[in-house]
Amino acid sequence: MERIIIDMDEVIADPMGAMIDWYKKEHGGEFDYDKILNGSWSKGFPEHHQEMIIQRLKGPGFFRDLPVMEDAVEVLKELNKRYDLYIVSAAIEFPNSLKDKVEWMQDHFPFISWRQITLCGSKDLVAGDYMIDDHVKNLKGFKGKPYLFTAAHNLDITGYDRIDNWQHAASIFLK
Repeated sequence: MERIIIDMDEVIADPMGAMIDWYKKEHGGEFDYDKILNGSWSKGFPEHHQEMIIQRLKGPGFFRDLPVMEDAVEVLKELNKRYDLYIVSAAIEFPNSLKDKVEWMQDHFPFISWRQITLCGSKDLVAGDYMIDDHVKNLKGFKGKPYLFTAAHNLDITGYDRIDNWQHAASIFLK
């Protein structure tokens, strides 16, 4: 059975959308998408609030209640029937996210076993036939077929086949 490796943040979970919504509600500020191309999305917030955004990401609870990307549940449920499916997140960068991410997966993707979830520091050791990720740094050394999941921060990146959303992924993997 072929193996698909799928990232969490900005692929099946929407931390950027959650942060932008929180920021607008709490601080009434705007987000500048042009400042995040090929970089950290914290740069899209006003400079004097960027450290606050990073601290919120690092704090407990932020990753617990993130919105799910549209159609992700339905498509992953079907992928899980046809492929050896793994969710792999470089979560160690945000140690408080580990428990949050496991609980979030249990809530939204109960059909994915804990054995199919890998929370790591680097994805360099991950092996599979396909990888879907929003960061090129995770795709560069991957030995299988990489797919760049389209996100606001990677719109200017070329050289990778893209997956724009979960319906697009279904058209590739669930033919």
